Amino acid sequence: MSDGTYHATRFQEDRRREILWRTLWQYHFVHRIDPGACVLDLGSGYGSFINQVQARRRIALDQWPGFTAHLAPGVEALVAPATDLSAIATGSVDFAFASNLFEHLSQNELASVLRQLCRVLAPGGKLCLLQPNWRYAYRRYFDDYTHVTVWSHDGMADFLAANGWEVSEVRPRFLPLTLKSSLPVSSLLIRAYLRCPWKIMGGQMMITARVAR
Repeated sequence: MSDGTYHATRFQEDRRREILWRTLWQYHFVHRIDPGACVLDLGSGYGSFINQVQARRRIALDQWPGFTAHLAPGVEALVAPATDLSAIATGSVDFAFASNLFEHLSQNELASVLRQLCRVLAPGGKLCLLQPNWRYAYRRYFDDYTHVTVWSHDGMADFLAANGWEVSEVRPRFLPLTLKSSLPVSSLLIRAYLRCPWKIMGGQMMITARVAR
């Protein structure tokens, strides 16, 4: 949906995302991303993740041209689909991130993305993905009409392994499914959820993997 229609209807700008991603950066990702790293945000959208990142180099990629207006100063913008990473130099990325992206791709498209990530990631580089988990979000999985492929945490982990990746971490219920609820979005509640061992409302999984070399 590169013409912006999707962003005007299903995926509108929401300031609550800034609260979510600022908190996730401060209490989760800051411990996982080296300040000297090059970070690639696939399907960056409104730049909610990459704008929070503190790293040597930050690259945001999205096929929606309008996303460039939402990026923080210093973030490099690439207008392209996730299936085309040709503009990114070989071995230049240390940490690739994809939030709510891979469910929008077919299996063949995702396999292509993974092959290209194998090229652009530096030795020891990681891929971290966050997205709906069918096993816990099946009732609302296709509320988003652009979702194409069903993924559970087991299925995604197996698919990664089948395509030459070594999975190092699987969190089946990392976050609630969506911001679109009656619950308030606050840093305090998000921090409490991250610390809580019981993820009753969790509908989003997080998986981290690296290329099996």
